[in-house]
Amino acid sequence: MTQLTQKILIAGSGFAGMWSALSAARAVSLTGKEDMVDIKIISPAPKLHIRPRFYERTFEEMAPDIAPLFAAVGVEHIAGTVQKIDTDRHEVEMTGNDDKNVILPYDRFILATGSGLFLPDIPGLKEYSFNVDQLSDAIALDTHLKALAGKPETVGRNTVVVVGGGFTGIETAAEIPDRLHEILGHDTNIRVVVLEQAPAIGPDLGPSPRPIIEEALTACGVEVITSTSAAAIDADGITTSTGERIETNTVIWTAGARAHPLAAQIEGEHDRFGRVLVDRYLRAKSIKDVFVTGDVAMAATDDEGNVAMMSCQHALSLGRVAGHNAAAEIVGLPKHPYSQPKYVTCLDLGPWGAVYTEGWDRKVEMKRADAKELKRAINTQWIYPPTPDRDTVFSIANPDYVIVP
Repeated sequence: MTQLTQKILIAGSGFAGMWSALSAARAVSLTGKEDMVDIKIISPAPKLHIRPRFYERTFEEMAPDIAPLFAAVGVEHIAGTVQKIDTDRHEVEMTGNDDKNVILPYDRFILATGSGLFLPDIPGLKEYSFNVDQLSDAIALDTHLKALAGKPETVGRNTVVVVGGGFTGIETAAEIPDRLHEILGHDTNIRVVVLEQAPAIGPDLGPSPRPIIEEALTACGVEVITSTSAAAIDADGITTSTGERIETNTVIWTAGARAHPLAAQIEGEHDRFGRVLVDRYLRAKSIKDVFVTGDVAMAATDDEGNVAMMSCQHALSLGRVAGHNAAAEIVGLPKHPYSQPKYVTCLDLGPWGAVYTEGWDRKVEMKRADAKELKRAINTQWIYPPTPDRDTVFSIANPDYVIVP
């Protein structure tokens, strides 16, 4: 009797989704069962958006084509968007780029649709703010900033307010003064302000790198206002939660992310960000044959109580593990538990440099020019897709591949 082809279906081709597909293909190849397993990945386009770089001012190579990569390892890309997950029937409903609805069955499903910017119900936020969440958003901000040069000089034109003093907010704010001066002239009197609702900048980054962050932002010409957030935004300014009015034509929102809405369709416990709680193999705890990875997964990184962040660093490993395990269950390989005990941060601080930390206590190991060189390597080499060559891909697609040595 001919064995039926087993189907692995992946939703999302970001960092976690791409590596899920590559790792699954590798696992299948180890057993020589390529003809028995069909791997498909669904996303609007076979592009890897380099989201950690969207705070930058240039956009070349920010969405490399990964179609050749999938072709090299035998993964089929389907252009479309998953709308519904039916875990009882083992199928998903997707809308293709041609607007036609299609039902796709699966034997193993991997949810890797990532996260999106959280936009609370603040008056004017959606109408009048910008962000760097998606590539189109970053380009829209860049277009807006460049258009300021054609407007009459006012305090509002020359002022940018970044709401949110976390990782993205800090990196974005540190870049803005130089960008504004390039657009408006180096003699223009500009103001760049970061609003952070916590008592200190970078609350999730901890106290260790904070003096360095504060020094760098000051050197870059960025003003920090803490214990403050946005109460209302309009075309000409922002009103803060403390009642202060700041005249500005440019508000950049960076305050928080949430798991993709599809995560809510997976039964079981979710965290406050909407992520699905998964077991050590990244399987949804309450659903058979469903794996969850990347920003939609709440996964323990170690035995010390630390949980994966919504970050590229963790997605690269989470994807490899989820893809391997989904395939391993089909082809008879041992499953691999997710473990990523080493945690680092490398925060870009504009022309001042950068700061690199290691450990969950964020011990500073490098700063200024040396850290900036490392950040450039991370942003332009480490996180980019590999060469579309089967052997090259499989050599680094294993689930225990060390992301940060």
